[in-house]
Amino acid sequence: MKSAVFLYNTQSGKCKIGHCTDSICTVFRAYGYEITPQPIDFEANPFDGNEQISLMVVAGGDGTVNYVVNSMKSKGLDIPLGVIPAGTANDFAGALGMSHKPLEAARQIASGAIDRVDCGCVNGLYFVNIFSFGIFTTTSQRTPDERKHKIGKLAYIIEGVKEFPAMHAVPLQVVADGEAFDFNSLMVLVFNGETAGGFRLARRSSIKDGLFDCLMLEKKNFLRSTLAMGRYLLGGNPKIVRHLRVRALDIVSTLNEPTDVDGQKGAEFPLHIECIAGGLRVMCPREEGK
Repeated sequence: MKSAVFLYNTQSGKCKIGHCTDSICTVFRAYGYEITPQPIDFEANPFDGNEQISLMVVAGGDGTVNYVVNSMKSKGLDIPLGVIPAGTANDFAGALGMSHKPLEAARQIASGAIDRVDCGCVNGLYFVNIFSFGIFTTTSQRTPDERKHKIGKLAYIIEGVKEFPAMHAVPLQVVADGEAFDFNSLMVLVFNGETAGGFRLARRSSIKDGLFDCLMLEKKNFLRSTLAMGRYLLGGNPKIVRHLRVRALDIVSTLNEPTDVDGQKGAEFPLHIECIAGGLRVMCPREEGK
């Protein structure tokens, strides 16, 4: 019998995944798994004592998945992951094609197939969806958990509005796959996935192409920068939004700007960011007819 651990974050999202733990485990047992439910402890490594399992099922948002991936990588393991979206931000699960209904997502995993997908790494810290810095990019770190649980993504918007008065340029020296340039940046987004907070910003991104999609918003006056980002969101290509598709980035700045990985505290400057092609094994839904 295949062995699995069901790791769930009791504080993820507006609804508590713990209420359907038994039902989720029943789904996996029906597919031949011996599964053990385990609430996540962010002070411990969830793979301690679980080094030989066949599957780690994670229920939570992108931040929870990030913690589990870094815990696994720290032990040099390559155990397949199944992701049940249960957080405020579930962009990585969306890129995998997972249902937002917990029991249906459990069935997709239990009946799914193992596939290889990319992950990112910045200064030794792994991420599954996005690395970022600049305006709005650390909003999720400062948004109170209680507010996220009550009103979901709206909590990020409320917190983000508070950042406008502190908007400032970050001078960068960038090397992107060997190409060097300077950039006066307001915001930098490095996508492994396709979306951020549900917004599709990386138009050509794939978690299986071995490349990042990087967006860099140039600092102009407040109105011009804001309008340019709005145009980009509506499908335009404003000149002050620079788009790169790269395998690796090196970024230096005179400022040690706070950074973010999957909604959590990120690495410090200088930054070395690389795409690890096929760096994760995940359970993906089977295509119909297969």
